[in-house]
Amino acid sequence: MASTVSVGFDRNKVTPLWKERQFISVRPVEFAGHGSYRNSAYRSRRTNKVARCEPSESIAKRLFDIAAAGSALLFLAPLLITIAIIIKATSPGPVFFTQYRYGYRNRFFKIYKFRSMRTDAGDKRGIQQTVEGDARVTRIGKLLRKTSLDEIPQLINVLKGDMSLVGPRPHVPGMLAANVLYEDLVPYYFTRHSARPGITGLAQVSGCRGSTVEAPRAISRIDYDLEYIEKWSMRMDIMIIVQTVRREFLSGNAF
Repeated sequence: MASTVSVGFDRNKVTPLWKERQFISVRPVEFAGHGSYRNSAYRSRRTNKVARCEPSESIAKRLFDIAAAGSALLFLAPLLITIAIIIKATSPGPVFFTQYRYGYRNRFFKIYKFRSMRTDAGDKRGIQQTVEGDARVTRIGKLLRKTSLDEIPQLINVLKGDMSLVGPRPHVPGMLAANVLYEDLVPYYFTRHSARPGITGLAQVSGCRGSTVEAPRAISRIDYDLEYIEKWSMRMDIMIIVQTVRREFLSGNAF
């Protein structure tokens, strides 16, 4: 019998999506061995101890989110206004792209991003994933996505309480992984919603960003999300933010 790792998760706090679906609060350890997880800096510090509290219940984390997101919006205001003007001037359509995503305890919320695709070719439901060289992306959109500047409006979601700076990335309902529903591929998928979704997360800085076509990579992404929930600390949040700035905004690894 495979050993299991307990997750700091209270199923009574989660809004059920279907009456017949049962949420799973444990996950097989062997699932955590795929992809780049083997080389994760956190793997060597893995423990069976349950987190002292859910990240979303931490007052310190929430205060940090409000202070950091508010300061970032004020500091970046001139840049955000400039981006908005360029988007409006170079392609027809709204400045912002909005879409409903899974949030804390499976509640839906509207996420904000700078529009990087043509309005006549965009996928409002988000089922069709973006690929490198995607023809739907506008010229300014390519730059925004490469530098992850299209994600900056999500700071508004952080101030509203929909998101945190760090946490599992929010997915669209019905997201596919390896050509099947994510929750069918990973039975413990909804456990990741025991924390507020984040602008960035452990999975993203560990190399699990982008396509979920490959099953091992898609499973590893969820395992990283649960690793974050189990091991969460303010120190980890700060470290992930620093790595995100270095990997995404400065090096431009996204597409």
